[in-house]
Amino acid sequence: MKLRPLPALAALTALGLALTGCASGTGAAAGDSAPNADGTPKALRIGYQAIPNGDLIVKDQRWLEQALPHTKITWSRFESGGDVNTAMVAGGLDIGLAGSSPVTRGLSAPLNIKYKVPWIFDVIGDNEALVARGATTIAALKGKKIAAPFSSTSHYSLLAALQGAGLTESDVTLVDLEPPDIQAAWARGDIDAAYVWTPVLGRLRTTGKVLITSRELAAKGKVTADLAVVRTAFADKYPKALTTWLQQQDRAVKLVRADKAAASAAVGRQLNLPPAEAARQIDELVLLDARQQQGARYLGTAQAPGGLAADLHGAAEFLTAQHKIPAVPQLSVFQQGLAAKELGDAFPR
Repeated sequence: MKLRPLPALAALTALGLALTGCASGTGAAAGDSAPNADGTPKALRIGYQAIPNGDLIVKDQRWLEQALPHTKITWSRFESGGDVNTAMVAGGLDIGLAGSSPVTRGLSAPLNIKYKVPWIFDVIGDNEALVARGATTIAALKGKKIAAPFSSTSHYSLLAALQGAGLTESDVTLVDLEPPDIQAAWARGDIDAAYVWTPVLGRLRTTGKVLITSRELAAKGKVTADLAVVRTAFADKYPKALTTWLQQQDRAVKLVRADKAAASAAVGRQLNLPPAEAARQIDELVLLDARQQQGARYLGTAQAPGGLAADLHGAAEFLTAQHKIPAVPQLSVFQQGLAAKELGDAFPR
């Protein structure tokens, strides 16, 4: 499913019916139906991505299914945060994973999605990068064809990398492709470079040269992260279910630290990778536990000047300059978009 400009309302409605119907099995109002007797939701619809972080461990170990036995939990795979945004607008998901760039767009006009960020899956490091063939510098990509999933963190990072090298979008040909399509286009020789994440990145690196990584861009002030988004209505109606979800995510991060072999095996099963390769890809990410995320730098109630809300606001300034969103929202929009209270309720100090 390729990301395009926001579809018409009718198309979004149709998409919402399709997603909720096939994902939850209980119709479009699955996430908003009357709760179970224990106050848990009858259905929880989760949108995940093939990224080697704790979310895949929770899925693999079926921890949510065990913790919420009366809730029908459906995991639906998405290829990019832009697609998660589209599903959220259509009412087809309750919780999803999207990069900081799609979340910035989701919280900004014209989308103004009614969701908030309760968890940081990972701070992106070497697991997203710009890979090229026939070029050893970013400047040498002038006139080349470069692929990235539009509106993703990779797209944001690609534009930042080009700008840093003195290039504009008009100096290259940008192609909107999802990761599996990038891999196929690379194999056919249809593209010269791509900014993408693992596991596809790992395959491109075998025949291409990495020109810059998201870790390097972060050091230059272009921080990106994979974030959880939860529908505000769902979070308000089912706080205990959200607390349970958060606790399982924290459990996964702690498993990575305490038993890397078990964590790598779980991620490997989900990505069809050998455990050793899964372990290597996990190490390319920065995983934060709940206590770390409650700090002012990330999701704390008292946001530091350079906190996550400021990162999102900075991304909005960049996306506005690139004409990807019409205007930069106030910083307060992003501060209010962080579910700091919900995280604090799940892990009281």
